[in-house]
Amino acid sequence: MDMEITIPQDDPVRLLSAQLEELDYRKLYHAYSSQGRKSAAEPRIIFEVLVYGYMCGIYSTRKWEEACWKRVDFMWLLQGEPVPDYSTFARFRTGRTKEAVKDLFYQFVRRLEEMGETEHEEVFIDGTKIESRANRYTFVWRKTTEKYLAKVKDTVRGEFACRGISGNVAPKKLRAPVSSEKASCEEAGIQFVHGAGHHKPPEQRAYEKLSALLEKWEGYEKKLFTMGNCRSSYSKTDPDAAFMHMKEDHMRSGQLKPGYNVQIAVNSEYITGAAAFPNRTDSGTLCPFLRRLEQQHRAKYRDIAADAGYESLDNYLYLEDNGQISFIKPINYESRKTRKFKQQIGRRENMSYDIQKDCYILCG
Repeated sequence: MDMEITIPQDDPVRLLSAQLEELDYRKLYHAYSSQGRKSAAEPRIIFEVLVYGYMCGIYSTRKWEEACWKRVDFMWLLQGEPVPDYSTFARFRTGRTKEAVKDLFYQFVRRLEEMGETEHEEVFIDGTKIESRANRYTFVWRKTTEKYLAKVKDTVRGEFACRGISGNVAPKKLRAPVSSEKASCEEAGIQFVHGAGHHKPPEQRAYEKLSALLEKWEGYEKKLFTMGNCRSSYSKTDPDAAFMHMKEDHMRSGQLKPGYNVQIAVNSEYITGAAAFPNRTDSGTLCPFLRRLEQQHRAKYRDIAADAGYESLDNYLYLEDNGQISFIKPINYESRKTRKFKQQIGRRENMSYDIQKDCYILCG
């Protein structure tokens, strides 16, 4: 079969291949080092097949493999390379190449700007929530963890008072009594017993009590460290996800599910940036998303357009400090037009601002 005759010269697969050929694939090939299993096809070829598959609306790895066997355009992209199976596509998409693929995406975005297809005058930002593959009932809540950690600290403080230990309570100070109790049991030759029908000696009970407190303390602190400062929850089977309300709530129960807040930046009808955040609200994602875009694009946008979900004082101050103009719709934009809102004299919007005195004055 003559592929050059079968594939038309103006076919999208030819344009895609020509554009992707000009990217730098060194990071991608570095991810596929000589160690481990050798790839069935060239990593660059696999990447081109995946990108073209997404263009054709194919997202299943098994469908990609089937297309490589049956569709002429996919065969042309393979360039005589062996057909990768679905597991190869799955490893490529979710494995060690994630950072390399992200680098290739932003390389292509920068190339679009060099070609004059995009520019850094304005950017339109919006987000959507997607559910994680984590189990829905593996949640860890910040308030619950902090409450149990406080109870553990109170118990440890009482143990320290009984042993005459002064000062602040800390895991480091708790390790010393645990080690001391264990050493005392070993010196006395006490055999630890477990299970029903066995009576534990007082020394074993004292050691197990302190050891359990230390284990709980360290476990709660590890959970808070995993959660970080910007989240109030996370999933045990996907620590990067946070529990939030999803748009799809078929039972109308308001159930919280583990998920991500995916932000997308658009300029000149091209997607020029995408990132996933564990923040439940859009307002908390704007500043880190813009910083990431500036780092990857090596330039920053002048005008930032977003909906009312991104309105916050921190975002306004951040844009002002960075010399960027905000086009963010106020949350109360529609209600400010009503007569009822205009009659509420206590609202800031219905007052006049005195710059000299830095105060608001009631009108009328």
